[in-house]
Amino acid sequence: MIKRLLTLALLLFTAVPLASAGEMPKTGNGMHIWFDTGGPVGGTYNTVVYNGAKAAASDIGARISFVYSDWSPEKMIENFKKALAEKPTGIVVMGLPGDSAFAPFIDEARQHGILVTTVDTPLPKTQGKYQADGFGFIGPDNYTQGKSMATECLQRFGLKKGDRAFVWGLKRLPTRGRRALGILEVLEGAGVTVDYLEISPEIDKDPSLGTPVVTGYLASHPDCKLMVVDHGALTAQMENFLRAAAVKPDEIHVAGFSLSPATATAIKNGYVDLIGDAQPFLLGYFSVLQIALTEKYGFSGLNIDTGGGFIGADNLSLIAPLAKKGLR
Repeated sequence: MIKRLLTLALLLFTAVPLASAGEMPKTGNGMHIWFDTGGPVGGTYNTVVYNGAKAAASDIGARISFVYSDWSPEKMIENFKKALAEKPTGIVVMGLPGDSAFAPFIDEARQHGILVTTVDTPLPKTQGKYQADGFGFIGPDNYTQGKSMATECLQRFGLKKGDRAFVWGLKRLPTRGRRALGILEVLEGAGVTVDYLEISPEIDKDPSLGTPVVTGYLASHPDCKLMVVDHGALTAQMENFLRAAAVKPDEIHVAGFSLSPATATAIKNGYVDLIGDAQPFLLGYFSVLQIALTEKYGFSGLNIDTGGGFIGADNLSLIAPLAKKGLR
């Protein structure tokens, strides 16, 4: 599905009248797009999203401005207000604050003719209202991805009723928290004893602060057989956390999300076993295309599910080189 959409997009950008090849301007010429990468400057996950958005803007000739929100829903709203003042062609957001928080500001954007679309976390009520005006969603279905991850863990690692698992997630966030809910539903449904811990805002912003959480938990729960980390940047730190806890390679099964060079190394070293891949480069790329296609051709909002794949030691060699380039 994604390949077909990309082919269509490329055809739209490169198609020219036969009599005047080379004269047709790029699709995004004259457009200005504001893009909230969601995370901090240099964050493992949002940097790949940034790379995709930057590549798309270059391909279509649009001007793009990036902002960083440190995974703070409050900061995302503040950045959206700043974008409104600039009156860009369109704004790309991550939907972590939820429909209710974003609604009045997206309404204001539409009143001024500014296009809006979301990535990573959907805003279903807003999309229902503005999909005809180009409001789409690019990213994984969080709940489905969570259930798929937990199911894969049960199958790969042979967990049985009564085994202990640790899940570190973000249930407090509207919609985004549904991935953790999906993980918990499947594991608990299989009779696994699950210890759930909410990722604090401080650790959400700076994953390196997570060491005492992991070391403290494992010290009091030495029978833990599985750790599921519902956060890409925290997944990238898991080898450091486990080494600090004196855990040996392959001693505990670890699953997480979003491949990065550090996570690829952790897989090679036996500290991470399974990654749910949301292909964040595509979040950036297709959302920028969404704004441009709606502005120029009046296309309605697209729904593109970028999740569903898994990365482990068996297929890492195919994908790790792309992670080093900031593409996966």
